[in-house]
Amino acid sequence: MDLESLLPRVTKPARYTNGEWNAVHKDAAHVRARVCLVYPDTYELGMSHLGLQILYHVLNSHPDFLAERAFAPWPDMERQLRDHGVPLMSLESRTPLRDFDAIGITLPYELTYTNILNVLDLAAIPARAADRGPDDPLVIGGGPGAVNPEPVADFFDAILIGEAEEAILDIAEAAALRDRDAALARLSEIPGMYVPSNYQAAFDGSGPKGSVTPRNGAPAQIARRFVAHLDDAPFPTGQIVPFLDTVHSRVTLEIMRGCTRGCRFCQAGAAYLPRRERTVETVLRQAEEAVAATGYDEVSLLAFTSVDYRGIEELVGKLVERLGGRGVGVSLPSLRADAFSIALANKIQQVRKSGLTFAPEAATDRLRRVIRKHTSEDELFAAAEAAFSSGWTRLKLYFMIGLPTETEEDVEAISDLVRRVVGFGRGALGSRAGRLRIAVSIASFIPKPHTPFQWVGQESREGLLRKQEILQRALRGRAIKLSWTDPGVSELEAAISRGDRRVGAAIEQARALGAAFDAWSEHFDFDRWARAFGEAGLDLHDYAHRTLDYNDPLPWDHISCGIGKDALQAEAERAFSEGDA
Repeated sequence: MDLESLLPRVTKPARYTNGEWNAVHKDAAHVRARVCLVYPDTYELGMSHLGLQILYHVLNSHPDFLAERAFAPWPDMERQLRDHGVPLMSLESRTPLRDFDAIGITLPYELTYTNILNVLDLAAIPARAADRGPDDPLVIGGGPGAVNPEPVADFFDAILIGEAEEAILDIAEAAALRDRDAALARLSEIPGMYVPSNYQAAFDGSGPKGSVTPRNGAPAQIARRFVAHLDDAPFPTGQIVPFLDTVHSRVTLEIMRGCTRGCRFCQAGAAYLPRRERTVETVLRQAEEAVAATGYDEVSLLAFTSVDYRGIEELVGKLVERLGGRGVGVSLPSLRADAFSIALANKIQQVRKSGLTFAPEAATDRLRRVIRKHTSEDELFAAAEAAFSSGWTRLKLYFMIGLPTETEEDVEAISDLVRRVVGFGRGALGSRAGRLRIAVSIASFIPKPHTPFQWVGQESREGLLRKQEILQRALRGRAIKLSWTDPGVSELEAAISRGDRRVGAAIEQARALGAAFDAWSEHFDFDRWARAFGEAGLDLHDYAHRTLDYNDPLPWDHISCGIGKDALQAEAERAFSEGDA
């Protein structure tokens, strides 16, 4: 049975049909290497991932290489593929994944790792690199999760540390050799490339204590690869336009990478240094080209903190001037809580009113100093006043619980701050007060590698649940919409993110027990994961909650993101002395 006959049996068949506007189709007979780019989640999420579109563009712009796409099939399609013996195939040419020269898999988030194993199994590719033979494609990983590659190291032939535009053509050249041993030797020579088979992992008891040492002449440390000049980096303005709504159905333009704010809990801020910007002229040109090529009516300016972009006021003004008359709106996904942000938002709403989101993270000055979050309460209320006076009736506020040194008073301060924002909003809105809505999102702190808090154990699930209950009791009412993260999800994310190579066995066992799409609440089962860790001889609790000493060897010490352990330790010590410098 072919794939076409399976489509009427599944939800959202457009996930698997191909033929979208701007998709690329190349003749495999006229290229030296074929690469399938895999995002290990649904089509809707994967097609909203800018990194996949960038790599697709870079590879297909080269005459010697071909790139196609594949995504994790939803459970209904997985059942159809298995029941009818149909292998997982690429979208563009419906070529089985195992027939490509290389499979490039994004590591977006720890809870997608069982999907990676599912994809490999559906493609009839052995899960472990050591079990692959000369006829199997190279399996290459990369993305945010690569900053600690050890939990998935056994599943990959090689993993890129850093930004893939810098290395993807080198990787394709290695794949073009079509000889596994020769290709691995070539990959090991590429800066930023980690070949796990060239390293020996050792463990120090239970939990995230261990070391990785090189062999076969491999370097002792892998330095993160990054694009030095963002303005010169390749960028796809002819982005693929899906046939169904995706998470971000709009043009996404990356205006800046990196963040210099130094929040002590933020792994992304540490992993994407240094800060780099595209010029206003480059972004304007890309916006014009992208709108013409896609037909989208919204342009989103992507950056960790878009208002930190040095030319943001000029850029927004010119974009609105050039695109507004065509009904194309501009959005800023990340705003600071200050009046300058609202002034920008007022410019943007000349075309279409976008949402306003602020992330104080903590509700007391003391705790904000601990995490190095430079947002004062006065700034938040000034931003709220500017927003309400400018016509906004909806705000979203992000907070975090379980932060290092947090007390119950810090948690209660969240509900107090939110209630004061609600009261302030009702007074400011007057006759429109009934339309006020404050969405409050509560995340749980997760200790992440390469941050000053990497040594800190996560708070227990019981403690996080107790704090969530405090907020649930206090934050009620028509004007408030409260959401929170399942503490079990946060505990598992912490355990995997701080994991060593042994954790791969737990991931395998979880998949064998039926785990898949764990980032989706309807599919997540914490008890299944606890059982998987136990059957692998590991303690999930130790990986998530153990506090480590500064001199302990860490499973990710062989990966360099540009900030040394001494600097991270010094920053951690400043945090616990409540220093903000």
